[in-house]
Amino acid sequence: MKTLYGVDSVPSDWPSSAVSIGKFDGVHAGHRAVITELKAIAAREQLAAVVVTFDRHPLALLAPESCPNALVSAEQKLDLIAETGVDATLLLEFNHSLSSLPPREFIERILVTALHARFVLVGRDFRFGAKGAGDVALLRDLGAEFGYEVRMIDDVMPDGERRVSSTWIRELLAAGDVTAAGQMLGHVPTVRGVVVHGAARGRELGFPTANLSSDSEGLIPADGVYAGWLTDAGARYPAAISVGNNPTFGGVAQKQVEAYVLDEVDLDLYDHVVDVSFVERIRGMVAYSGIDPLIVQMRDDVAQVRTILHLLTSTSTLS
Repeated sequence: MKTLYGVDSVPSDWPSSAVSIGKFDGVHAGHRAVITELKAIAAREQLAAVVVTFDRHPLALLAPESCPNALVSAEQKLDLIAETGVDATLLLEFNHSLSSLPPREFIERILVTALHARFVLVGRDFRFGAKGAGDVALLRDLGAEFGYEVRMIDDVMPDGERRVSSTWIRELLAAGDVTAAGQMLGHVPTVRGVVVHGAARGRELGFPTANLSSDSEGLIPADGVYAGWLTDAGARYPAAISVGNNPTFGGVAQKQVEAYVLDEVDLDLYDHVVDVSFVERIRGMVAYSGIDPLIVQMRDDVAQVRTILHLLTSTSTLS
């Protein structure tokens, strides 16, 4: 996938395109339904398949106090979009200049002049232009003028009642239901960060952990212990993951993500940028009366993680 940073980076000879535009936070199942149709149209019409998205949620600029936490960082989003197999992603910096573009100028400058859009695919609630003044009806009207066709993609509604949305996924992660969140996303919820030195309590207890820096990317789920994976430079390791502030030891100032890699006690991950992925929640965070009961619980946690991931791997292999 080619990544274009800003409309001025689009080559002047860019080919005619099928384009989808939106926030794409999480690149969830709803987004993937749009991208699937985008690729099908592009292949049939011999067009470039292009996703247009933003480097942040628009509310991060326009109303920071109301802006929801992002499910993924901009770089994670680009990686997830690349995995879908589109030809290019145009990442726009959502700044005051972009936010003030009238709807017509937004469409003409980005979709028409830069990307030579022949088809434009959006969701039902798509808005564009200054103050969100543009909607799907206006997008269609402008399409009649500029020569592109609009396709509105139906919502994905797994339960028949509520559509898949970033809001719903945030609710699931806040409740620690990473399994359901993963089903909505179409991929395992993941945070990314640099491994830093911690208090070394895990190592002292026989369970050395990789501690992520506090500025990790991606939405961290609810406090608790999870089965999951740690990925470093393409190598994936099974891991027991703790999220919380270590209440047994009096707590720490902020939520931490710590991953104990199974059967890899000598693995040196310091200063590495790793992905920590959450497959299933085992339990909530508990303050124990001492170290001995904590160690017993940690051993049981690791045994559960081993079973869960073994079953998951076996199922994947059979399928």
